[in-house]
Amino acid sequence: MFFVFGPTGRVLRGDADAVSRFGLVKRVGRPQALRTRVGQEQAPAFSAGEAAAREGPASRPAPILAYEETAAGPGAQRRVLRHVSDVMTRGAITVSPGARVNDAWQTMAQHGVAQAPVVDEQGQLLGLLLRADMAPLDLLPEPGAIEQAIALARRPVAQVMLSPVPAVSPDTDLRRVARVFLDTGLPGLPVTDEAGHCTGFISRTDILQALVADPPLDLWG
Repeated sequence: MFFVFGPTGRVLRGDADAVSRFGLVKRVGRPQALRTRVGQEQAPAFSAGEAAAREGPASRPAPILAYEETAAGPGAQRRVLRHVSDVMTRGAITVSPGARVNDAWQTMAQHGVAQAPVVDEQGQLLGLLLRADMAPLDLLPEPGAIEQAIALARRPVAQVMLSPVPAVSPDTDLRRVARVFLDTGLPGLPVTDEAGHCTGFISRTDILQALVADPPLDLWG
């Protein structure tokens, strides 16, 4: 099940097609693959020569290693991944609509995320904050425009957040979520209950990681 939430509360409840048809949900033209889990580290980059010189299983791509481990014999029983709850990040980083943009930026940078649900004091979803909207290229200051840059950094999150914003329930089929990602261009969706209380976040990276970690693609089973 999908929802759309804004400052006035829930404005839509329906399936993926309903979200796609909902005119107030803006399509984002700058999709990114984003990390949402605290402490997740990026793999180091190596040149072609360095990669060829490295020996052992550690140098092999993760998908190949996963297939080799599967071929070697059964290990722990694999779960069939079908729903948002199977791959979502629980306890997602959230920000307040009244927080300053600069403070929100620092919070997101500390946790290594590039988007965060915006919630009120009761934990109800109001919008989604994308780092790309916090410092768009056309607002970078020209020489002598420092005061303007400071004013932009002091804006409240409510002036920058994406709202209304789609959300998804934990029991939603992952294929439906992938459809909404494609239709909206969003990098991720807040996970909420019917009342709009935010319980987590699911990103496109979460789905891709599930595909890599489960080579027989039980995700689509």
